Amino acid sequence: MSKQEFTFADLKRILLEGAGADEEIDLDGDILDVDFESLGYESLALLETGSRIEREFDITLDDDIFADNSTPRSLVEAVNASLRVTVDA
Repeated sequence: MSKQEFTFADLKRILLEGAGADEEIDLDGDILDVDFESLGYESLALLETGSRIEREFDITLDDDIFADNSTPRSLVEAVNASLRVTVDA
């Protein structure tokens, strides 16, 4: 059974587990609206992040999830929208 909600804390944990963090970036700071590139996460790190989200939350994300959602806030919202669709299906 998949989890019902994807949180910002889940995203931070998955980012750190999959790709680590730039020493200059404080993921505990106000980063909800900072784009992933500015946070030091390139496409390969985001692909790994997406794969980890899919496995942990038992969902399939759109191929363009990171292109369409370039900040943590918008990504969390998009993943939660996918989770709602999965639960309703």
